[in-house]
Amino acid sequence: MAALGTVFQIAMVVAGHYNAFIRENVFAIGGMSISLVFGALWATKAARSKGGGFVGGAMVGGLCAFLGIALSVALGDVPAGVLAFGTAGSALAGGIGGVGLYALAGSNPAAA
Repeated sequence: MAALGTVFQIAMVVAGHYNAFIRENVFAIGGMSISLVFGALWATKAARSKGGGFVGGAMVGGLCAFLGIALSVALGDVPAGVLAFGTAGSALAGGIGGVGLYALAGSNPAAA
């Protein structure tokens, strides 16, 4: 899931590099949304508990965001400080996606 999430993050970064609207208005919410979705998708396949859903979702969300933001920093589209707080925010979003799936499913979604 992290690899596919990274593809989406990089696609957004490349689009934002060439389109100011995307760079200025989509990067933050778009990046966290991608992390949330892929954290939740990871939980459907591998999580065995609520805590595991949060931790795994956070790892997936944070990793794909880190790689996308690192590219964005390298391209000069965002300042280097965004790498730290953007990754942290996306990791939190991924964790929420991972554990949130349990709230919606009401049980262990990976066992189904």
